[in-house]
Amino acid sequence: MNALPRGELGRVGLVTALLAIAPLPVLGSSYYESILAHLVVVAMFGVALNIVFGQTDQLFLFMGGLAGVGGYGTAIMADEFGVTAWLTLPIAAFIAGLIGVAVSWVSAKRKFTVVLISILTLNLQIVLSEVFVGARGLTGGSTGFPYRYFSLDTIAGPIGVGEKLVLYYVLLVLLFALLVLYVWLVNSRFGVAFAAIREDEVAASSIGVDVVRYKVIAGFIAAFVFGFVGAFYAREAAYILPGSFAFLTVDVLVLIVLIVGGLRTTLGPVVGAGIVVALEEVLVQSFTDWREPIFGLMLIFLFLYFRSGVVPVLDDLVERYAPWNDGDADPPPEGTAD
Repeated sequence: MNALPRGELGRVGLVTALLAIAPLPVLGSSYYESILAHLVVVAMFGVALNIVFGQTDQLFLFMGGLAGVGGYGTAIMADEFGVTAWLTLPIAAFIAGLIGVAVSWVSAKRKFTVVLISILTLNLQIVLSEVFVGARGLTGGSTGFPYRYFSLDTIAGPIGVGEKLVLYYVLLVLLFALLVLYVWLVNSRFGVAFAAIREDEVAASSIGVDVVRYKVIAGFIAAFVFGFVGAFYAREAAYILPGSFAFLTVDVLVLIVLIVGGLRTTLGPVVGAGIVVALEEVLVQSFTDWREPIFGLMLIFLFLYFRSGVVPVLDDLVERYAPWNDGDADPPPEGTAD
């Protein structure tokens, strides 16, 4: 096993530390704690998409559907079997992972391009959305049901803080673990294989890279994460609805977050989530009627001036103007530049 790059881990640790102290100025405000929790959830969705799309060019456009499988699956199994949702969560996430495996295996075997994969998964998104609405006996249909799982009272009560704050820190620990996993992946033999596949699948196959195997691995990890985080996505909202997992609600948002932050960068999903969630909240508070047009214009500005994402631009500025940099340093390798 290769040693993890200390610089990357240091940045992950620094960002996690900043997020850890973020609630302190607004301590006790459940509104801001909910925004921060939403930011972390969206960032984790972005990391998952970075694994499957950023590393292996498999554009999953059924992220909302996979998150819904995790959210609904966790709740339904917990109710049916009368057990805690903490036990059913990994099972539901594993089911979502298997769906990712099936999609990656079929698309790799059939040599689907990124466009065909996006069309395939978009159709699956529509199917899953219809299932969430149509299976009323299990999902509550379009009206959904309150999502009262993952009780954190045993932690929140003794230390005298709100349950939302505890949930935020649980999500933050998960985000830290996911970012470390991402750093390990891209710096291991998996990352080397992913890069080879991304550059040229035929050439990668000719030098012994098992294209199908590595695409399936990436598909499983990403789908598992979507399913796993999807349950906390519903928990953070305290209510589960089919509309919460719709294409326009999840997939579009996560795509924007990843592109704005920086595709194939470790911290791109976190930075992108911070920018997009902050923009949304400011516009909701101040420009309710003009929120969508202004949000669209801001995104156009970001895409025009930060084509490769905010994180690579910031890295480039640091590389050029940091006083401790003599300007002779080698550029960071692709996919790990933060």
